[in-house]
Parts: sequence; structure tokens; C-alpha cells
Amino acid sequence: MTRCFRSGPTAALSLAGILLSGTATRVCAQPAASPIAANADVGGAKRLFSAWMDGQLAYRGLPGVVVGVVADQQLVWAQGFGLADVENNVPMSPDTKFRMASHSKLFTATSIMQLRERNKLRLDDRVVQYLPWFKVKPAGEDDGPITIEQLLTHASGLPREAGDHWTTNEFPTADQLRALMPEREAPYAPQERWKYSNLGFTVAGMVVEAVSEERWADYVQHHIFDPLAMSSSSVDVDVPGLATGYGRRMPDGSRLRFPFVDAHGMAAATGITSTVGDMAKFVSAQFRRGPMGGAQILSTASLREMHRVRSLENSWSSGTAIGFAVTRVGDKTYVGHSGVYPGHMTQTLIDLDAKVGVIVLTNAQDSDPAGIAQQLMNSVGTAVAKASSVKPTVVAWDPQWERFAGLYRSRGGDWQVIVLDQRLVMLVPNSPTLDGPNPLEPIGGGRFRYGSRSGGGSVGEVVRFVEQGGRVVRIYIGDSYFERVLALR
Repeated sequence: MTRCFRSGPTAALSLAGILLSGTATRVCAQPAASPIAANADVGGAKRLFSAWMDGQLAYRGLPGVVVGVVADQQLVWAQGFGLADVENNVPMSPDTKFRMASHSKLFTATSIMQLRERNKLRLDDRVVQYLPWFKVKPAGEDDGPITIEQLLTHASGLPREAGDHWTTNEFPTADQLRALMPEREAPYAPQERWKYSNLGFTVAGMVVEAVSEERWADYVQHHIFDPLAMSSSSVDVDVPGLATGYGRRMPDGSRLRFPFVDAHGMAAATGITSTVGDMAKFVSAQFRRGPMGGAQILSTASLREMHRVRSLENSWSSGTAIGFAVTRVGDKTYVGHSGVYPGHMTQTLIDLDAKVGVIVLTNAQDSDPAGIAQQLMNSVGTAVAKASSVKPTVVAWDPQWERFAGLYRSRGGDWQVIVLDQRLVMLVPNSPTLDGPNPLEPIGGGRFRYGSRSGGGSVGEVVRFVEQGGRVVRIYIGDSYFERVLALR
């Protein structure tokens, strides 16, 4: 345990007071015994982020935060800041439990994909096929039926909620949901626009129950929690070790203390409780490859489908895959989710390319876990990605490849192959700009891979050159070929 300062919810400390304060604890997980955890840059990034996080708690008066960083199959860092229970001075730790709120949707989507792999349902099946009572007032006369995929991608057009439960903290039971459904009116037709819906994922959980013949909570326990050894996770149980939830900080510095709130019939949208360690196991599962079975809770193909954008906000500012939210920050694309529950806010960000994920769990309504998660990814996550990256095998430049440079022509157009700093690139010579020449990545045997920033053309396909009589006469790009018309010396 590392001694450090605390900023309570009503604290107003000077920087000197912060540095001298020793009235609380920062509780850390034991560092993983791996080269990544021992990497100097990772250690420096952790210290940098920790100093920033300490300041966030002190100046913003946040009760507490727990963070975690995952590298592929390892939780390489987990740490608690501040307090899980302010009144009783209970420090945050990596073992502290949190209501994961809308992260529950990821488990519902995973459940649906598992049933799909077992040929129990199809994503394009109509919901009413499994829930005959499912009827809502459509937005228009020709809206068409709502499908399972539309529920999972927030494209069903359904209302966001099933009632006033976020105001009253009294969530409806499954029976109450079935009874109120005919009175719900869809604001939009299916696929008309992206529209977030807790009600939609609640219905998806009911589909899981109808198909599996298990309660949603039992299904998740048997098919996700148990295979991943998520032993500290549960559904709508007031378990020991649960962080006390606090409301936003009011002008007088006070915060409302929330009681435990049961999501009842809406557990599939918002009912899961978990820890940073257990959520790290779920994040690691997103990086695995192979057929479904055991700790491989979904096959490679299903995981790819879950991570691919299916529904976009009309402004193209955000998107949803199957369950997962998809965000673009700079040149990085992340999948993950946020969660908001009375007194608890959470966020995960996952960089699938780098196999790095970050987890932020908080117990205050104004904690901004999305902002914290982005800073954690930018600092520790970036250092971990660099430390864990596998350097690709590079085929050394062969000066003889310079003979491939030249102009190649077909009826459809021309390509110019150019030597650029010991590499070959391709350029359309009559292009209006010089932006983005296409690299030719050597793969051995005198062959190359066609590179492109877009998914168009022949990206990823093999490029090869044909020689006759000691001269290069043709280039094949995938299955198409171009004749050489001008040799460069």
C-alpha cells in the first residue's frame, strides 16, 4: 500500500497542502511479473498519470477512482485512488466492486452472439418470433418489424427507457415491462437513425431468456462469468465490497449518498456489478483467436462482427457495433462502452490493433470517466502498447528492386512505380495531388503487398512483376495487370 493524499468531497486544498497531506491511501495491485510492467517508459507513464489523477481528486473533490490497463491477456496495472466510502474512510482498491451499468449491454450482446453460434437464432430474426407479446406503437404505418440486430445496434427506433426509473430509482420488473410494452411508442422507424435505447437491450435480454430457457443473470453466469473466471461479478446483488455511490458535487461541496438500486427487469441493459480485475478478463477475451469454447467465449469471426460498426449517428460523429460503442480519436479507433448508474460511472476503451485496453471505475456522478480513460490510454496505454508491440519482420531492401521503377499502363489508366527512400511506392501520375502514394510492402520472393489507406482497390493483395529477356514488362496488382511503357534509369 502506497501512502498518498486524499481529496475528500468537500476538500479545498492548496497544492502545498495536497503534497503534505497524508490522510488517505492509494491502494495498488501488485505489478504483474512481466517485461511490460517492468518497462521504464510504462513506469514513468504510471507515475505521470497517478500525479494527474491525484490532482483530479483533490481539485474536483471526487470520492474515488479505480483504473486498470490491459495488454492482451495481462492486467499490467491496477490502482485505486481516493475512497470507496467517504464517511467510513474506506480506501479504493482494485478489489472494490462497482455497478457497471451499461457495460451490461456488452454481456447481452455476447450472449446473443453465442446463441447465434449455436444456431439458436439469427441476427436478422424478428424479435416477435421469440417474444410474441412484443408490440409497440410504430412511428409510421410501414415501419416494418424490429430485428434482433437492430436491438443490439441501437437502430430499432425504440424509446430510450421503459419509464421514470432513472428519476425514481424504481426499475420495472419483467412482468411490468411486458405489460407496458403496448403503450410504448417508437419515436423512429427501424434503421431511420441511431437512437440509444436501454429498452431495446432489455428486450434483447428477454430474447436470451426465451431462447436459452435460462434467466438472463443465470445465462451470463454460466456462459460468460464462469468461463472467464469472473468470480467477483454478479447481477443486481448488494454484495460486500461495493463502492458507495455519490451524486454530483453541489455548490456547498456536499454529495448525495445513493442506496443500492436493483435494476430488476432491466438487468440486461444495466444490472451487472464487477471489479477492474474481472473487467480486465472480459477485455482480454476481445483479443483472443480461435473457435468458441471455454475461455474463448466467442469465435474469432463473431468477435470481428461484434467490433465492426453497424450503426452510425446521422452526423457520423459516433457509431455502434454489436453492443460495443465505437469512437474515433485522432488516428485511433476504439471499441468499448460507458456506464452510468446512481452514484457510479464507468468507462472502457479498447485499442484492438495494439491489443491494449483501459478501464476506469468511479463512484461519483460527475467524475467524467470517459475523459479519465482517454488520458489513461494516452499515457499508460500508449506506453504499454509500445512496450508490448511485436516488431514485424522486415524484408531488407534489395537495390535490384530499382529495376521495377517505371510507368505501367492499361486501358483503364496508368501507374507510376517510384523508388522512395529504399522503398517502392505507386502513384497515379495524373492524380491532382501527391497525397498518399500507395506503398509496396516486400513479402519475399520478389513479391510485394499493395498498401492503401482506404479499403478500395486491391488493398492487401499481392503485387508481382513479370520479366522477359532481362527486362520488366508487366506488373500484376492482384488479378489485374499493366504493361510497362517507359523504363526509368
